[in-house]
Amino acid sequence: MLDISVITPVYNAAEFLEKAVRSAVQFEEVKEVILVEDRSTDHSLEICRRLADEIPKVKLYQHPDKGNHGAGASRNLGIEKATGSFIAFLDADDYYLPNRFDAEKEQFQDPKTEGIFNAIGTEYLTEKGRREFEAKFKKLTLTTVNYHAEGKEVFRGLLGLTPEKFGTFFTLDALTIRKSSLDSAQLRFNVALRVHQDSDFIIKLAYHCYLKTGNIDQAVAMRGVHDNNRITKITRYTPEYNQRQALLWKSLYQWAKRNSIPSEEKKRIYLVYKSFDLALKKGIVKYSGILLEIIKNPEILKTRYRFTYYTR
Repeated sequence: MLDISVITPVYNAAEFLEKAVRSAVQFEEVKEVILVEDRSTDHSLEICRRLADEIPKVKLYQHPDKGNHGAGASRNLGIEKATGSFIAFLDADDYYLPNRFDAEKEQFQDPKTEGIFNAIGTEYLTEKGRREFEAKFKKLTLTTVNYHAEGKEVFRGLLGLTPEKFGTFFTLDALTIRKSSLDSAQLRFNVALRVHQDSDFIIKLAYHCYLKTGNIDQAVAMRGVHDNNRITKITRYTPEYNQRQALLWKSLYQWAKRNSIPSEEKKRIYLVYKSFDLALKKGIVKYSGILLEIIKNPEILKTRYRFTYYTR
């Protein structure tokens, strides 16, 4: 049987936390739920302590300095504290569905498989949250990929390099990974990224580990959409959006240079990074930079990121 450590970073999630925790501890496969409280300003810490007292599977940690370090650092601490053979993640405002680990129970019987990812659904918890989410993502009811894949095709698919459109990402709530694989790859979240550290982690994970699709047609977890979701606060066509994307793709490009990434994949990462980097420039510096990049790498115009879109 699987023994899974579920890691939940906690920051100002008092309203949702208990539902998230109870959705995870119900599974026989879940050995422990690790709460990493990140110096919340609401009463999340109090709820964490109560849940840890009431439920033997729940373990509570804080950063050594009791400070706020962000979701990436909190997940890293959770990974270090985990005692299960498998790692799963659950955001404090989301929850698991009863079929959460169905695919894992079957597919992890193959020792080659290091990680399984599935689909998640969307639940609107507030009307304002619904409006903001739909303004950015339309009526996205299921976050998933378009077809089954495994191994390096997952990595290439996430970069938009497969003949058929694979999909841009999957979420941490839908991922289960062998802890030994994370340790072997020395893979952790980039703590320098306060946002998009999950996307950064997932793309790197898809290169270093043998991932496989699980249930991509039905949700195995639900994303809670409310007034304070960070994912909806920064919209496209804004400097903030470009800045955050530039930091993400710069992180990936620096990683690609340090690793033996195939040339096509490395170039795609560079072109996306360069698109966002140039979008942040102004005036003649911006447009001369665009022109030089097109001359040097004309394929920048063919990426799914639509180079002209990011140069407004």
